[in-house]
Amino acid sequence: MGLRERLAGRRVYMTGVTGFVGEALLERLLSDFPDTRVVALVRPRGGQDGASRLRRQLRKPAFKALREKVGEGAVEKLAARVEVVDGDLASMPDLPADVDLVIHCAGEVSFDPPIDEGFTTNIGGVQELLRAARAGGGSPHIVHVSTAYVAGLRSGHIAEGRLAHDVDWATEKAAAGRARQAAEDASRLPEHSARFLEEAQAEHLRAGAQSVSRDAEDRRREWVRDRLVRSGAERAQVLGWTDCYTFTKALAERCLEDSHGDLPLTIVRPSIIESALARPYPGWIEGFKMAEPLILAYGRGEFPDFPASPDATIDIIPVDLVVNAIIAAAAQTPPADEPAYYTVCSGFRNPLLFRELFENVHEYFQEHPLPKRGRGPIAVPEWPFAGARAAEAKLRNGERVAAVAGRVLEHVPRSEKVRRWAQEFDRFESRVGFLRRYADIYRAYTKAELVYVDDATKALYDGLDAADQADFNFDPACYDWYHYLQEVHFPAVTAILRRPRDPAGPKRTGVNLPANPDALAVFDLDGTLVTSTVIESYLWLRLADEAPAGRARELAGLAAVLPRYLRAERTDRGHLIRSVYARYKGADPEELARIIDEVAGDILLRRVKPAAIRRVRAHRQAGHRTVLLTGSVDFLVRPLAPLFDEVVASKLTVGADGLLTGKLASSPLVGDARAAFLDHYAGRVGADLSSSWAYGDSQSDIPMLRAVGNPVAVNPDLALFRLAKANGWAVEEWPSTAGEPRAVVPSRQERSLFHAARTAAAALTGSGSGAGVGAGVGRDGGAR
Repeated sequence: MGLRERLAGRRVYMTGVTGFVGEALLERLLSDFPDTRVVALVRPRGGQDGASRLRRQLRKPAFKALREKVGEGAVEKLAARVEVVDGDLASMPDLPADVDLVIHCAGEVSFDPPIDEGFTTNIGGVQELLRAARAGGGSPHIVHVSTAYVAGLRSGHIAEGRLAHDVDWATEKAAAGRARQAAEDASRLPEHSARFLEEAQAEHLRAGAQSVSRDAEDRRREWVRDRLVRSGAERAQVLGWTDCYTFTKALAERCLEDSHGDLPLTIVRPSIIESALARPYPGWIEGFKMAEPLILAYGRGEFPDFPASPDATIDIIPVDLVVNAIIAAAAQTPPADEPAYYTVCSGFRNPLLFRELFENVHEYFQEHPLPKRGRGPIAVPEWPFAGARAAEAKLRNGERVAAVAGRVLEHVPRSEKVRRWAQEFDRFESRVGFLRRYADIYRAYTKAELVYVDDATKALYDGLDAADQADFNFDPACYDWYHYLQEVHFPAVTAILRRPRDPAGPKRTGVNLPANPDALAVFDLDGTLVTSTVIESYLWLRLADEAPAGRARELAGLAAVLPRYLRAERTDRGHLIRSVYARYKGADPEELARIIDEVAGDILLRRVKPAAIRRVRAHRQAGHRTVLLTGSVDFLVRPLAPLFDEVVASKLTVGADGLLTGKLASSPLVGDARAAFLDHYAGRVGADLSSSWAYGDSQSDIPMLRAVGNPVAVNPDLALFRLAKANGWAVEEWPSTAGEPRAVVPSRQERSLFHAARTAAAALTGSGSGAGVGAGVGRDGGAR
């Protein structure tokens, strides 16, 4: 009988149907085995149950030809042929008693998972599968999809069959489980806690104590994960495997061999699985597998060499050949006491040397280079195959350059140009990190100069009738590498990078502001709405009505304390605000009000960014409650009150003599205090923070931005810019108005003091030259 006849009427239970191999296998079963019943274990995710996830999967490109064949209502008709069981490898419902065949495709496929997660998924998963199979009362044939790389760090020819090792899987699994608790306990030791806190303070102190605590705990969790990842890699290599992935897959095989009992067992070991040769269509692939990141990095000119032996065999096999072999193996039930082993590979009968792979990649990208936006085609390098030592030296040099550039950027004043530099640097740093990760992952693979032998798999293929050999071909000699690589695989994996782009970049369509009376729109002032700083705002009032001698004295006094203000800004923004506002001591509030009405108020309004005014008005038109939340003193921002529904600002106390005391009436709202205020304020006015907006420009605004559903970073400093990019927040550039008015008119003798103040204030605020104290000087030294 042919494969279709042998599987007709059988009930097949599948795991991993949403994965790469599982999806291709499901497509083949639904397309070519109409009399085979499929039961699929699908994990609910993202609010969707398993059946909904399956229907969504049936709409994917892999099933396009099948949908067209079925016709109207194809998705529902196909879904009706699959019985979906909600569950996962950690908790699997008992298998139905009439299941004839189990194809286990699910598992942890990352090369470097934390050791406990790798064992829980790959070994705990097969334990749970065996339990569920026995609990159901049936005796299904178990087909376990493993990997050829379970052979580990060996050289020479690797035959099919039971692996030769004496590692106790149960002991290793128990130790992996204890590793998690050990890492958690170690991460809480005082020396580690102190370091996490110190590092968090260095980056986030301006945002407040809660932000520091949050970051310190994130660092602790990341330290735990890194330690468990290292534990998996190191334990694997000590025992003779390349990484945690191959280690746990090998022990999963041994677990099955020791525990399957009277259930027939087949183990299928594919090598490196890549895009389809023919089914569901040539070049079909989902996600990036083992080789794609390296191929694309080379095509982008970012991969100068690779630490591999040019004459080593790299074993690649198309996914549809793997699926065909799984189906043939599933139809061939072995005796319960004699598990069957099949290696699905190309290296023994259709070898591809690493040098030949490089030559194909190089030729393809020379003839079909990737485009670099605005700069023409990308040139690709020649690989010298200089060896692991030379490749490592290049990589370390790149890491040193990245470290130095990162330190320099941290001390450059903010500007749009600096943010562009930061983006370029982050991309460079990401590329270096990418090369480091893949060099570390693949180093062990390149050392293992081995050839997988597929005698049993060839015998399985030879045992098929001619029709099945044509329809379910898994003979690796059936294709040549030039055709597969250059005409099928490379075009498929580079297609996403070749999609046409608008040369002018994405169109700006404005911000979407849906009408919502429950939404807030919260705006920071300095650096967001206006191009000013706390110090400059102070100067507007103190210097605008002073005689030249008074201005000189005030500037000299300010220059003397700027270093202290700089230290305060880096440690406690609230302290900076208190220090600056203490300089108002003895000022007459009525006189300040006059200056605001006659001079400073006009300056403030004319320095509000046009984009900011448009955005505030847009929010008001959408019915949002607009709030100005600032550390500036209330009398200074009084001219902005008509723009907002509410203004929340600092207040100074007035003494018995009617003059300002220089003391605040309450703590300034900075850092974490802004988030706490918004939470309370939203409850008081009945606002919904999840649908609200907030606008800020600096690291100290991060808690406020985190508190809302729509955070927007406006002309951000580097710390906020990077956080916004990492979290997918909106980043906008709101330019200042050309020729905007300045507050003070310096004499020639005062210019040196202004210059000193400009330099110190730029360092203090992280702002560019257009937003510091020196912004009060026109190009001609006169007023504007």
